[in-house]
Amino acid sequence: MEQFSNDFGELEKKLKVCFKDKEILKTALTHSSYANGKKSIKFNERLEFLGDAVLQLSISEYLFLNYKDEPEGVLTKKRSIIVCETSLYEIARKWDIGRYINMSKGEEMTGGRERVSILSDCVEAIIAAVYIDNGYKKVNEFIMSNFHTIIEKAINDKIILDYKTKLQEVMQQSGEVSIDYKLTKFEGPPHRRKFYTQVSVNENILGNGVGYSKKQSEQNAAYRALKNTNYYKD
Repeated sequence: MEQFSNDFGELEKKLKVCFKDKEILKTALTHSSYANGKKSIKFNERLEFLGDAVLQLSISEYLFLNYKDEPEGVLTKKRSIIVCETSLYEIARKWDIGRYINMSKGEEMTGGRERVSILSDCVEAIIAAVYIDNGYKKVNEFIMSNFHTIIEKAINDKIILDYKTKLQEVMQQSGEVSIDYKLTKFEGPPHRRKFYTQVSVNENILGNGVGYSKKQSEQNAAYRALKNTNYYKD
């Protein structure tokens, strides 16, 4: 586990953004577990909500302006690949964002600094922070700079969208197998509920996934299983 760092200057260099309001960046990097019911500490869930909308708009605008002959259905599919949790997690790893998140000791001890859902949510919160601090033009440039590789992969169909099907394909190469997806828990309010899924192959646990729907959590579990067994590399 990497050591925690609160060096915002170091992170700003990675992000290539200088925040006028450092508090908004601090809030974006604060997980709800760190607040632990303390009203004086702001955490990043509201920023996640805004960041998701800003990211959707930026990517939608880019696809609309640059792929004029593509129908709505194709654009929607491409956008869903670009803004999915897996893509956000890829960005988070590039920034090494887990090192900078304020979280409780309990969350940290259970692997919070590497948890896909926490890291991807933090990316959305940072996008919102850039938008609030610098405006839409700057955040749009920020998104394009960081997502250009993912956009290119999505446009050229080089990103796997259905990880469950891919997992089934690779596991059945050596014969019939039993693949089981188990919902282990869910948490959060009804409008923002997170689902946790565990995938097993022949009763061997290969991956865990989190998502804002059961389907998404199963896809993320399959993605982790493919990564853990070295069948898939980003």
